[in-house]
This record gives sequence, C-alpha cells and structure tokens, in this order.
Amino acid sequence: MKDEVSPLQSWSLDREIVLVKVLNHPRAKVFAAWTKPEALAAWFGPTGLSIESHEADIREGGIWRFDMVGTFEGKEQRFPNLMRFLEIVPNERIVMDHGSADPNDPDRFRVTVTFDEQSDGKTILTLRQLHPSRERRQIVIGFGAVEYGLQTLEKLAVWLEG
Repeated sequence: MKDEVSPLQSWSLDREIVLVKVLNHPRAKVFAAWTKPEALAAWFGPTGLSIESHEADIREGGIWRFDMVGTFEGKEQRFPNLMRFLEIVPNERIVMDHGSADPNDPDRFRVTVTFDEQSDGKTILTLRQLHPSRERRQIVIGFGAVEYGLQTLEKLAVWLEG
C-alpha cells in the first residue's frame, strides 16, 4: 500500500491566503507575543471573540488547545481549536497546523508566520495559510477568514501598544 501524502506537504498558491501587517515594535517583542501563552490568549482571534486556553505548550511538538468564545444572536458560542507547533525558529518563523479540536480534522490548515525586522525597528509580520484544497480555501474566504485574520493582526498591534 502506497503512503498517502498530505496536501499540506506541498505548497500551492491556489490554496494559500497571505496576510501582512507592519508592526511598530522590534521582532523579538512581536515573536514573544506569539510564544508566551498568556500573551497569545490575550490578543489572538477576531474582534468580538475571546480566548479560553485549555492547554498551551508552545514549543516544537507542542500544542495549544483553546476555545474562541463569542456571543451571537444573544447566545454564547464556542469554537474549539487545536494548534500543533511544527517548527519554531526564535524571532524568525513559527510553523503550525491549525484546526478544530478533532486531531484528524480534514479542514485543518498549515500556518507559517514570519517575522522580518526593518532597519527602523518595525517588524513585518507575514502570515501564510495553506488550506487542504482550493475549494476549502474558497469556503474560508467566503465566511470571512481574510477579514477575521486582519482583525486578529490588528488586535496584536493594539496589544503590543498596551
């Protein structure tokens, strides 16, 4: 039987979403906001959603299990999430798989975050998402993933100013 290759093993532009934000802080500070559990839980997620962290082992091979919590139409809703950290290069790059709490989530996607410091001390943060199919990419764009991602990066900028 031939080994099955995950669609997340090869990069394809038709499955990618790219978000970029220039932050007025040195990359060590921006990187720390992604790797300290209490910091990550304070700013992560779209506007109007808060994070309830259940497990945060932010290191290569570690996981972050959390719920995004928000009120919609007067009812609290929870969105369970699981991130698996695949690679962490201090102040340069974080690679993770992000999906639901189901470890076999067929819609999980690969995220690569890079931190590039400019000569003026600002950091260019680039967040690349690789979805399992072109169709899944279109679905997440359709429900607002780009806008939600930009909201998340804006929350990071506000938190860094805090």
